[in-house]
Amino acid sequence: MDQIIVQGNGPLQGEIPIAGAKNACLTLMPATLLTDQPLTLTNAPRLSDIRTMTALLQSLGAEVAPLQDGQVLALSSHALTSHRADYDIVRKMRASILVLGPMLARDGRAEVSLPGGCAIGARPVDLHLKALEAMGAELDLRDGYVFARAPSGRLRGAVVDFPIVSVGATENALLAATLAKGTTVLKNAAREPEIVDLAQCLRRMGAQIEGEGTGTITIQGVDTLNGATHPVVTDRIELGTYMLAPAICGGEVECLGGRIDLLSAFCEKLDEAGISVEETPRGLKVSRKNGRVRAVNVTTEPFPGFPTDLQAQFMALMCVAEGTSVLEETIFENRFMHAPELTRMGARIEVHGGHATVTGVEKLRGAPVMATDLRASVSLILAGLAAEGQTTVSRVYHLDRGYEHVVRKLRGVGARIERIKEE
Repeated sequence: MDQIIVQGNGPLQGEIPIAGAKNACLTLMPATLLTDQPLTLTNAPRLSDIRTMTALLQSLGAEVAPLQDGQVLALSSHALTSHRADYDIVRKMRASILVLGPMLARDGRAEVSLPGGCAIGARPVDLHLKALEAMGAELDLRDGYVFARAPSGRLRGAVVDFPIVSVGATENALLAATLAKGTTVLKNAAREPEIVDLAQCLRRMGAQIEGEGTGTITIQGVDTLNGATHPVVTDRIELGTYMLAPAICGGEVECLGGRIDLLSAFCEKLDEAGISVEETPRGLKVSRKNGRVRAVNVTTEPFPGFPTDLQAQFMALMCVAEGTSVLEETIFENRFMHAPELTRMGARIEVHGGHATVTGVEKLRGAPVMATDLRASVSLILAGLAAEGQTTVSRVYHLDRGYEHVVRKLRGVGARIERIKEE
């Protein structure tokens, strides 16, 4: 098992290319199940989660061929050989549930194992299932699987009013509704850029969709979809993570491909903390305005609010800020598991339920720490960059699910970091 070694660092300088969005790509890939024609995705990230989704689609009979060092994915589902998504693959990643809607919409049946993923909360799939039930699906949950069928062989349009905003449920319902008979209206729909990206791809495939990026999405079902070529949107979570590197270390880093509209609430908090974010023709340039970072309060919210997937990384910054900040997590329970590890590095953090109070210290100390999930792992790397001495991060396999070439990208701007095999 690998470890990442981080030495306390001075100011960073240079540029970091930002990859295509993992969460967008994992949503776009199942769209191949809706058509028998080829779907090509460009700007795809090279991550273990993408390989897991590839294996899942291939197990159903889809063809998936990485091209150009993996940044282009050629997908084709001209002849599905199975409608069963097995536990052995699905358990690795909760996004696997996104094959349910497309298979049900195309062929009127599907068997999908209940998914796994990071241990940061229950993340139930009940909203996915209720949306599909509203569209006429008959569901049977047994033996850890969802057995789904459309009695007439085709889903029907419906009004789906989500009781809470759910990105995954919005995506599954949107995928399924493209081939449903009639009109589907998704109310209280998620607004994330990944939803907008999916709608744009589906529209290229011939879907009739309006309202993506708002709380109400309307889909007029069509009989068939065609193939298309679509570029994956920039990964806003990788973008925000690397924007925090010069914020915590000092210096100036340009994040290539970055856009403020992907992270407006996050950028507002950076400005409040004393971090400059400047739009350039190539992306976003980030630097400290002057002196020590100021403590600011943060509450995670669905888009366009502050992303839960940047809460851990922002906490690392607040650990060395001047003053006391309160971070409130409203999206997932159990998402402060990185706090005890940061405390090992000298951070002053008190966690009470969904709130974490962070009192900034002038300097963190390097220490052996353990990653508990994807975003926690990179928060410990950021903290290590701001610490005196050496930080050793174990269980870094989480990183490979969401960050491509993290060591290479940080070393490219002057960070002292390496990945080694654990003895």
